[in-house]
Amino acid sequence: MLQRADALLSRYGYCSRKEARQWLSEGRLRIPSGRITDPAVKINPADVTVDGAPVEYPEGLFVKVHKPVGYVCSHDPAEGPSVYDLLPPQWMRRNPHPTVIGRLDKDTTGLVLITDDHQLVHRLISPKNKIPKVYRVGLDRLPDAALIEIFAAGTLLLKGEKTPCLPAAITEVSDTVCRVTLHEGRYHQVKRMFAACGFQVTALHRLSIGAWQLGKLEEGRWEVVAFPEK
Repeated sequence: MLQRADALLSRYGYCSRKEARQWLSEGRLRIPSGRITDPAVKINPADVTVDGAPVEYPEGLFVKVHKPVGYVCSHDPAEGPSVYDLLPPQWMRRNPHPTVIGRLDKDTTGLVLITDDHQLVHRLISPKNKIPKVYRVGLDRLPDAALIEIFAAGTLLLKGEKTPCLPAAITEVSDTVCRVTLHEGRYHQVKRMFAACGFQVTALHRLSIGAWQLGKLEEGRWEVVAFPEK
């Protein structure tokens, strides 16, 4: 999609729209036929170099991140270190700003997805799409057959809510650790579901969201992934 030269520099986090005129006057934006100095010229981001380098991910940014404990999924610096701090600073100046798909608590680790495609955000967090999320959960005691049945029944009602949770699967039980698969993303849902059944979550780690697996991605690292088909 063609974009104005000044809007392009702002869109991909190089500078503000106001600063773009100075960047253009310095000849920092070029296409194969030469440099671009007119802020109103419309160009294809895929054809552009800025300071000699191609525009990164002109079609949009989609990244998986291994969130460490102690990090928040917030843009507010007052809340502490953020998963956004793990990404290149220029990416965080893109417009629209990158945002997390599938927030995790400060004490929870594992997979989060980050994108600047806000339509994709809505698509993946929409309850109607029932995107599966898989967690490894540590508990204060061994989960029993009754607990597994309660989760699977789709009748568990959380405190303060009027709609029962969708059916959830507890699998791969080993001592006090199990895997849980959810198809929705309510506030602190995993911890609240276990608490409603008299269990305490001692550790929580997300392994996957839909088709995206954490895999061997190291803690605190990120990896660009392909956009899903629409």
